[in-house]
Amino acid sequence: MKDDPPLPIVDAHQHFWDPIANDIPWLRAETPIPFRYGDYQALRRPYLPPAYRRDAGRHRIVKTVYVETEWTPADPIGETRWAEAVAAAHGLPNAIIAQAWLDRADVADVLAAQARCPLVRGIRHKPRASPRADAACRGAPGSMDDRVWRDGYALLARFGLHFELQTPWWHLDAASELARDFPNTPIVLNHAGLPQDRSADGLAAWRAAMAALAAQPNVAVKISGLGQPGQPWTLAANAPVIHDTIAIFGVARCMFASNFPVDGLVASLDTILDGFDRATRPFGETTRRALFHDNATRIYRL
Repeated sequence: MKDDPPLPIVDAHQHFWDPIANDIPWLRAETPIPFRYGDYQALRRPYLPPAYRRDAGRHRIVKTVYVETEWTPADPIGETRWAEAVAAAHGLPNAIIAQAWLDRADVADVLAAQARCPLVRGIRHKPRASPRADAACRGAPGSMDDRVWRDGYALLARFGLHFELQTPWWHLDAASELARDFPNTPIVLNHAGLPQDRSADGLAAWRAAMAALAAQPNVAVKISGLGQPGQPWTLAANAPVIHDTIAIFGVARCMFASNFPVDGLVASLDTILDGFDRATRPFGETTRRALFHDNATRIYRL
């Protein structure tokens, strides 16, 4: 296997940023925000394509999808223009998931402006979420049940944009209803539904939630962001999650992604990509190419 040519990779979820030049509040705040990987001081510096290519090393990354980085919400179009300038200068990224606040009064204007940008494929706006499964509730303002939020979401199809959903698995019941109610709007679930609790009970609950969401045919998933705070990224810890996600959603609706540089807090890019490679070695070449390249190429229209 080591002698085989490296698979072409489309990294379906990564970030570039420069918090020195641009207003990215969570990377500039004097007091850091609570963060799922804990201390994120190492992220509070510029990260641009030359650094990403160095981190990628021997891996054959051919294209990437830039995902919004929570710039100041006062200037969502500014982030898109900045990312387009990065692409023009460096050849990466090749598609953009832009910012838009779906429950804001100007959402229609923002979506129209984002849709005019040639690299924009979709929007991410993290809906309000409960911090723990035992605290999960429905109907909170800013959640996927919120009427105002849903009114903004309903506009995505008009502008030909899909939705990138980042929420923990205990809110996937609301996501399933969202997908059902808006069948013409594709959803891409970020980070495999965030299965942080790796206990037997935690994984069983995560699998059930993922299966309910996978029943909606307009949903795909990115296998990414699998790190656990304070623990190294290992194949032993993450292969079961990788295999379960593929079994639940099917090969055609799964993509691998690095979530770099964020997941640089738990592993090198080489470790993550090599882990995905080793986890899929029992699969055939066609399946592996779909997971690493072809599905992302299709979903992000690259």
